[in-house]
Amino acid sequence: MSTDFFANLGEAAELARTAMGRLEAAQAVERLNLRDAALWGDDLEHQAVARRSLGWLDLPRNMAVQAGALRRAADEARRAGYTRAVLLGMGGSSLAADMARHVFGVESDYLDLAVLDSTHPAAVRGVERSGELERTLFLVASKSGTTQEVASFYRYFRRRAPGEDFVAITDPGTPLDELAGKDGFRRIWRNPPDLGGRYSALSYFGLLPMALLGVDLELLLARAGAMAEACRRPVRENPGARLAAALGGCGRDKVTLLLPPPLSPFGWWLEQLMAESTGKKGRGLVPVEGEALGTPQVYGPDRLFVRYVLEGFPDRTAGEDAAALIRAGRPVLTVHLRDLWDLGGEIFRWEAAVALTGFLLGIDPFDQPNVQESKDRTRKLLEGWQDGGALPEAAPFVEADGIACYGDPLDGDTPAAVLRSHLARARSGDYLAIQAFWPPSPEATEILSGVRERVRDKLHLATTAGYGPRYLHSTGQLHKGGPDEGLFLQLTAGEAAELPIPGEAYGFGTLHQAQALGDLEALRDRGRRVLRLHFLRGTGELERLEELTVTALEG
Repeated sequence: MSTDFFANLGEAAELARTAMGRLEAAQAVERLNLRDAALWGDDLEHQAVARRSLGWLDLPRNMAVQAGALRRAADEARRAGYTRAVLLGMGGSSLAADMARHVFGVESDYLDLAVLDSTHPAAVRGVERSGELERTLFLVASKSGTTQEVASFYRYFRRRAPGEDFVAITDPGTPLDELAGKDGFRRIWRNPPDLGGRYSALSYFGLLPMALLGVDLELLLARAGAMAEACRRPVRENPGARLAAALGGCGRDKVTLLLPPPLSPFGWWLEQLMAESTGKKGRGLVPVEGEALGTPQVYGPDRLFVRYVLEGFPDRTAGEDAAALIRAGRPVLTVHLRDLWDLGGEIFRWEAAVALTGFLLGIDPFDQPNVQESKDRTRKLLEGWQDGGALPEAAPFVEADGIACYGDPLDGDTPAAVLRSHLARARSGDYLAIQAFWPPSPEATEILSGVRERVRDKLHLATTAGYGPRYLHSTGQLHKGGPDEGLFLQLTAGEAAELPIPGEAYGFGTLHQAQALGDLEALRDRGRRVLRLHFLRGTGELERLEELTVTALEG
């Protein structure tokens, strides 16, 4: 970062500089690099969690030594006749790989990569039908080795492929480690255990999929290593510390990412890093990724913009539209990248920045105390299904036109009127979080983006969108543990034909529904403002959502 990194922060610049002073006074950079867990508080339990989570500081150097072995593994997979890899993961074990596939693409003669992190039956079937299973290498990725979704994916595809078509990525000694040995996996990659999932992009979880894609790991890790060295400098020369001072010190919690198209998938990974690391104790940063760039007038005073400029790639975020934000006094940080390989450095910069932001916010960035809530609710709902053959849930408070409305009763006798009442609950500084329990697709993402843009332009709210259950392992922590600023809109639809999960009485469709209902209950228990719209099967939920939004906002 140049010395004028705060130049376009406007009135927030002085707040960021004050935060830099706090980092200096606490010797935060030195303590981070010394792995002083007391940096994040006096609580001994939190210190123990932090102490077990700092291995990412060494990854650029340590994994550079492993780059050759990863490249050889990719060459071996190619010689064995594999043309596609499917990563079975969730959250931290899948986001870096998904980002890499969409940023770097696939080198000639290397393996294409698909990431399965949705329990929707259509998503599972889609992966099964999109390539030749006999030429597919499955990566079973789970830090704990017990992730429910990953275990279900594995059991499903293990019935369709031999053990030698599977590779495990997990911590040493986990149940997945043991299972991989028992079932004859091709290989087990035992990850360093002293790092959490969202800090694992530069470990085997991110690098093995990148190697299979043909990504130049040496170059990527060299950029990461250079950034790691820069992040050991004094605060005022330290790119991670200066970013942390802006994130945690300027008093604007809607961190809006302006990324050129080649870099837009980087936002998927950043979203989890920020949301799950900072969203707790009623505090946190709300990452806003994938929201279309608007005029200065549509943004509230809670926004901090982080704009990336990729050399040789002009786009709206780097041109006049972004300049208009600066002229209007909106706080904008600008980061220039030479090429895509600089993402190696950006991964480390953000990891360091978020760790230091935790100190500024007074929270432990390495725990996730509220993630388990939805999991526990899901488990109880599945137990109820096995007892009674149906998921226990309350009746809708409005049902009309093929759409059922669930949650706290709201005014209105039609879904559009109910949605209007829900949006009317928004307060200044809130954000709309759309939680779509639909199979991910470009078409669905486009519709959701249109809904977000309409709401933002009309109500001046920040907006986010995530597919369930993926978001439960990403922004779900922020939704329940962060500030009570979220206005939640959960979207579900009548499931397609059930898809059995081997070894379970229920199938993927039931699991998917239970995950949606479990999170709905967890949000309501915390007093969050949430509305669930359930579209009956065959009602064209994408088009109906668009129509509902237009009607609700015009009323």
